[in-house]
Amino acid sequence: MRQLTGVISDRGSKYAVSGAPAHDREAVDLVLKDLKRDKKFAKATHNTWAMLPSDGAPLKSDDGEAGAGMVILRMLQRADLRDHVVIVTRWFGGKHLGGDRFRHVQDCVTAYLDALDADQGA
Repeated sequence: MRQLTGVISDRGSKYAVSGAPAHDREAVDLVLKDLKRDKKFAKATHNTWAMLPSDGAPLKSDDGEAGAGMVILRMLQRADLRDHVVIVTRWFGGKHLGGDRFRHVQDCVTAYLDALDADQGA
């Protein structure tokens, strides 16, 4: 599993992004279980995620952050990243971020995709 922590901090909220290969919901559940072995991630306010299986319907979860799973899913579709789950984690800082929260989710996914590209180019 790849993890990028401390990606964004805004008004007390902190964001991280993680991901790993996954081909179905069962694999996604295993990745989430592995992520939440770290108490910091288990106690996060939201662990939103999405994945595009090579065969079957796209999967996503907002985990209480309405609309965030769809933001991740759209970015995975644009990047054509299949059989890979991307999880954006947020620790709520006490202040509502409004529409900025979607920009932060996008920025986290972009950072993750950039890191994947860098690895593949190395």
